[in-house]
Amino acid sequence: MDEIVEEFLVESHEGLDRLDADLVRLERDPGDVAVLDGIFRDVHSVKGTSGFLGFTRLESVAHVGENLLSRLRDRELELTPSRTSALLAMVDAIRELLGTIEATGGDGDGDWTALVTRLEAAATDAAPDTATPADEPPSPSPKSTSAGPRPIGRILRETAGVTEEQVEAAHAAQAAGDPRHLGEILVERGALTSEALVQALQHQAAASTDGSRSAADATIRVDVDLLDTLMNLVGELVLARNQIMQFTTTASSPGMLDTTQRLNLITTELQEGVMKTRMQPIGNVFSKFPRVVRDLSLSLGKQVSVTMEGRDTELDKTIIEAIKDPLTHMVRNSVDHGIEAPADRLAAGKPEAGHLALRASHEGGQVTIEIVDDGAGIDPARVAAKAVEKGVATAEEVARMSERDVVNLVFAPGFSTAEVVSTVSGRGVGMDVVRTSIERIGGSVDLTSTLGVGTTTRIRIPLTLAIIPALVVGAGAAQFAIPQVSLLELVGLEPGEMATAVEHVHGVPVYRLRGQLLPLVHLHEQLDIPPPPDDAPVNIVVLQADDQQFGLVVEAIDDTAEIVVKPLDQALKHIPIYAGATIMGDGRVSLILDVQGIAEQAGITTGGDASRHTDDPTGGGDDAESLLVVGLGPADDLSAATRLAVPLRQVARLEEVDPGTVEFAGGAPVIQYREEILPLVWLSAALQVQADDPGELLQVIVWERGGRQVGLVVDHIHDVVAEQVVLQRPGTRPGLLGSGVVDGRVTDLLDVEAIIALEAPDVLHAPVDLVEVGR
Repeated sequence: MDEIVEEFLVESHEGLDRLDADLVRLERDPGDVAVLDGIFRDVHSVKGTSGFLGFTRLESVAHVGENLLSRLRDRELELTPSRTSALLAMVDAIRELLGTIEATGGDGDGDWTALVTRLEAAATDAAPDTATPADEPPSPSPKSTSAGPRPIGRILRETAGVTEEQVEAAHAAQAAGDPRHLGEILVERGALTSEALVQALQHQAAASTDGSRSAADATIRVDVDLLDTLMNLVGELVLARNQIMQFTTTASSPGMLDTTQRLNLITTELQEGVMKTRMQPIGNVFSKFPRVVRDLSLSLGKQVSVTMEGRDTELDKTIIEAIKDPLTHMVRNSVDHGIEAPADRLAAGKPEAGHLALRASHEGGQVTIEIVDDGAGIDPARVAAKAVEKGVATAEEVARMSERDVVNLVFAPGFSTAEVVSTVSGRGVGMDVVRTSIERIGGSVDLTSTLGVGTTTRIRIPLTLAIIPALVVGAGAAQFAIPQVSLLELVGLEPGEMATAVEHVHGVPVYRLRGQLLPLVHLHEQLDIPPPPDDAPVNIVVLQADDQQFGLVVEAIDDTAEIVVKPLDQALKHIPIYAGATIMGDGRVSLILDVQGIAEQAGITTGGDASRHTDDPTGGGDDAESLLVVGLGPADDLSAATRLAVPLRQVARLEEVDPGTVEFAGGAPVIQYREEILPLVWLSAALQVQADDPGELLQVIVWERGGRQVGLVVDHIHDVVAEQVVLQRPGTRPGLLGSGVVDGRVTDLLDVEAIIALEAPDVLHAPVDLVEVGR
């Protein structure tokens, strides 16, 4: 409500400034209909909003003024000098009431009966024609005085003991031509000391900057086109900054380097400041959804409540405009398709009224928007059947998809599960437009649903489109920029390693990354340029598009940089793999790669691709399991080494840890890991086998379950394989399930939870919730 009142004050003050000038213009030319209409609209706006906000005195004054203006506009009355004076008195009264609202939060207890009577009299045919000055509004109380710097003479009388006669004498000297300031005259005449004058001036300055400016003085309205121009200029400045910084990397002059760093700092702060002027809270979009939900639920005979979280989350104005329609469609879809009728909800054991939650938050340089309903959810079997029926996917493709992938088929063009076409839904358009609109601004949309529980739609979008961080990669003699918002990690392979590290699944090249098959796309193939030499290092840029990961094989990785996004020329817009262009620090123009476009062109995001397979590419069968093979003991002495296999589903992450970071808590080894304390268990000690020299880094397998984590330290990490393991010998030690043949060698299968129960039982059975200190 405070924000609404502040906006009302700003708009009203702007309207009053126009009214003063317009009323005088109208008095000179009473026949100017356009000016009269503008005056009426401004007063009507003040009256309507003040009534909505509960400012009754302000509403009553504006109301009688509006009645007078209405008769003038309808040509029932002529504008006379006395009526102009009455209207100007109304403007002064409204200004005074606005000042009271800003100072106290209410419109005061002043008596405006005389002004209301005067305006009512002016609205009659018998009003006099003689000119009278506009009435002065009632004297404001100290609390409602509009703020502003107090005169220095008053401050000197209150704080320095200067008499009113001395101040008046100094004013008289100024009127007689003395060019000095009032304080200087008083000091020269001995009325006060220089120190007292300095203190008075400091007091005046502090009073003028204590945040007591009016709402109108504290804000300024700027045309969006001007902000766009400023943003473009800042973008050019960023480009110039990048070029200067690149040229000065080899400079030997310390002064030049210092100046460049200063330029970099100022440019960065200017860039952030200008970008903030374009940021708007997402609450501006959320605020209209309660009305949308209310109207739609009534028309459908449903009961739906709405809650909103993160309304202060800010986005670039361009992004705000782009997501309005997609969000509206998703909200309408949740009410129409998601939330059941009251009778159905009661039969399912749910409350009669459904609930729709809108959430927004910042996450890693992006904004995540969630639309969550507690409705019936989406039936994957029904979606799969409809997808096959409408030709969206084949039965074979659907059979290979996970439930989540099947549910996300609702975004396919022409897909709809509605049995009846209505004014709300059923035509098979909308969801695909939602995805297209979100992806057009560099975002992604994902849908998860649990049958009978509800559906969550998660949208991730960038904060801004103007200046973004990017990874610069090379292909041949050209450079390309990849937005970092889609970048997950980088993987480097030695020359010649590509032939053995890459496998093929249904003809698609894949790289096994931590047990997952990562589809590979070669940039030179997408660009149709010659490939790099066979002996060149291989760089894999792991990207995410449409909730699917893939690896982009590039020839070189150059650097990271903040790039200014420039739109593509019309001749290049039809090429799907380019999202824009930028100017690099060396002055060259580089194209910005569209990660989503590359994925679509390479067939990564279509149903049934290799990215959805995590089982053995050699056809290990349904019982094959992905295993992480590790070693304990000396790697060069097979007779003394122990091979262990850990089910990959029990591995959260693999880490390399500096032994110098190991500390002790309660006598047990731990490390500080991701803002938590991670207990360590040495498997060689737990299994009582010979350990190898640790070397420079410890190899740690991170196990995680229900918010608990333990690090298992091994000597060597060998490989990830997928095999059907048959235990040929039972386990002879606690923590081992038994032995079998894995990848052609005898291997012990580790019982991870048994090892943790033996070596770190407190962790395994510790409560998940943190206990507040002192309770």
